[in-house]
Amino acid sequence: MAFDLKRRLAAEFLGTAILVATVVGSGVMADRLSNDVAVSLLGNTIPTGAILIVLISILGPVSGAHFNPAVTIVFAARREIEPPTAALYILSQVAGGLAGMLVAHAMFELDIFQASQTVRTGAGQWLAETVATFGLVFTILAGLRFRGDAIPWLVGLYITAAYWFTASTSFANPAVAIARAFTNTFSGIRPGDLPGFVMAEVLGALLAAAVAGWMLAERNASISPIAVKGAE
Repeated sequence: MAFDLKRRLAAEFLGTAILVATVVGSGVMADRLSNDVAVSLLGNTIPTGAILIVLISILGPVSGAHFNPAVTIVFAARREIEPPTAALYILSQVAGGLAGMLVAHAMFELDIFQASQTVRTGAGQWLAETVATFGLVFTILAGLRFRGDAIPWLVGLYITAAYWFTASTSFANPAVAIARAFTNTFSGIRPGDLPGFVMAEVLGALLAAAVAGWMLAERNASISPIAVKGAE
């Protein structure tokens, strides 16, 4: 990349901070403006999808716009980022997420330090997080393969949809999940439920990498086009 490591880490910190501030802040605002949970969820969904489009567009050229340890782990597994750099990316993402959470609390004049009491556990929730993260990572990898210019929109639209079709409302991001464990607001998750979410997210990401690695591999150029056509 054209940018040095310090700037890349700063981009990962800033991007994750803004993402979490949006998730938590829009959740607080939505909850204050409506007593209808469905309306509040919609008010949480739209800003999250929108900010992802913005952040990936403006910070993608700097750091690759991971903003997500699960994504960084996949790129490390694919040897597209060195393990020491990946570790620093993840630390920056987690720190950025916590900073964004604290800023959201300050903006809405809430207690700065909190622990969520929202229960999010069980097989259904873990499966939902596996599915949510699988879909996110597969979207990124397929987008990079076929429509790199559309990645910001693909990710933003996927997360917008996944908020509604997954039972967990699609955290799909260990750094975001960690930050949300420390906000007792609409978007929180009880700290004790955090390990199950993180493990499910990493599993979903690795499964997506495996499937994408097989499905999206280059077709063997040695195979005759006529033979391929006959096999279709």
